[in-house]
Amino acid sequence: MSTSFTQAPGGKAASAPLMGSEAEPTLFELSVPGRSAYQLRTTGVPEIALEQLIPSELLREEEVAIAEVSERDLVAHFTRLSHRQFSVDLGFYPLGSCTMKYNPKFCDEVANMPGLVDVHPATPASLSQGWLELLVELEESLCEVTGMAAVTLQPAAGAAGELTGLLLMSAYHRARGDRRRRILIPDSAHGTNPASVTLGGYEVTTIPTDERGLVDVAAVKAALDSDVAGIMLTNPNTVGLFEEEIAEIAAAVHEVGGLLYYDGANLNAILGVVRPGDMGFDIMHMNVHKTFATPHGGGGPGAGPVAVSQRLVEYLPGPRPTRLADGKYGYAVPEHSIGRMHSWHGNAMVLARTLAYIKVHGGDGLRLVAERAVLNANWLRKRIAEHYPAAYDRVCMHEVVVSAGAIKKATGAKALDIAKALLEEGFHAPTVYFPLIVDEALMFEPTETESLQTLEALAQSLERIVAKAVSEPGSLAEAPQSTPVRRVDEARAARQLIPTFDAR
Repeated sequence: MSTSFTQAPGGKAASAPLMGSEAEPTLFELSVPGRSAYQLRTTGVPEIALEQLIPSELLREEEVAIAEVSERDLVAHFTRLSHRQFSVDLGFYPLGSCTMKYNPKFCDEVANMPGLVDVHPATPASLSQGWLELLVELEESLCEVTGMAAVTLQPAAGAAGELTGLLLMSAYHRARGDRRRRILIPDSAHGTNPASVTLGGYEVTTIPTDERGLVDVAAVKAALDSDVAGIMLTNPNTVGLFEEEIAEIAAAVHEVGGLLYYDGANLNAILGVVRPGDMGFDIMHMNVHKTFATPHGGGGPGAGPVAVSQRLVEYLPGPRPTRLADGKYGYAVPEHSIGRMHSWHGNAMVLARTLAYIKVHGGDGLRLVAERAVLNANWLRKRIAEHYPAAYDRVCMHEVVVSAGAIKKATGAKALDIAKALLEEGFHAPTVYFPLIVDEALMFEPTETESLQTLEALAQSLERIVAKAVSEPGSLAEAPQSTPVRRVDEARAARQLIPTFDAR
């Protein structure tokens, strides 16, 4: 097989493809003076001096340093870089709490239909009836899935959905003359929950987890009073367990006039089995880019529709796509709307993929999604239990949280070391050190799309990693060694933020 080379100044060459940790030259290293990735034909229009178009004081004195490469070399460079990336289309992505599963290409095809992609969001309702029908039908489908009364499709992602939910909660209480200031949040919650509470103008009251891995119901009841605006939690919870007393919790919160917010990050575990609305929740966001398998994790934008119970419908963001009395489609603004939360209707192409996914699966298919996701997680829980015991030894839902505490004590290898070592085994690293209440936590979410063979391969890799930690003490601290990028300083970006386009 022949290998092509791109010659760079100084003799540097880039072979295609580059593998392992072999260096890929930068565009500037590939640059040759006079080369260009495009050419414009002569138009015959007289040249105009820049000074006639731009004030001289705004002109640079030196030319901008731009890499000069041919189109062929430019395409090859970025294609080689793209082959170094890990994605859900390349391998198993067990990133817990993120539902990183295979994206059906059929849904992409639907979202790429010319009749959808060629419509500007400012198109009048009379000329965009198809899009409005799609959005209305999606809202109705999401209401059926969640057991809620209405949905706003505007929020652009889960965190935006959380903020929307908190603002809806605030508007509801203000309309009733309440000036409540506290939100209850379990100690195992996603980090976005307390952040959203703060943005929403509330204070956080932390609720502990009991010995079963569930929200401490007694602590919830002890924290409830007329100052509590609501509680934010997900079910199944962040430890991967179903909150068995959710009806009791809902009744207690409602009794003091509070509302229940459902973090939809774990919706994949209950599709077609149980609905948050039936549990007693008043508000919930859905990470439809997770649950309904649209590009996620660098593959595209997100979407976080927010569903509400009947008491909150009149506060939803507007305008809302709606079915009119004559059977056509238009817009409506709720009477007490909190206003827009996103331009236009949200990330519409993600929403189109979502409806396609729901249509393809149907009610029975969505239930099967949840059942297989739960089955996969429990199979993995039992398979790796010898070395990686579950944080709470009981049946889990769609994800399993294990502890590497015993491995660390015996070998010195930490959860982070194990995660990095998995990269060299061909798997994306799982979530580490989350939830915070579990010592040396590793969180795996297999999802329903992974086969038994893939899960077995992961289990065997985890066993090899333990064996290496025992036989070669300290070796995992150097992992990974064969990937294009080795271990990075994961805290540096937060501690030394350089918010510029050329950050180094």
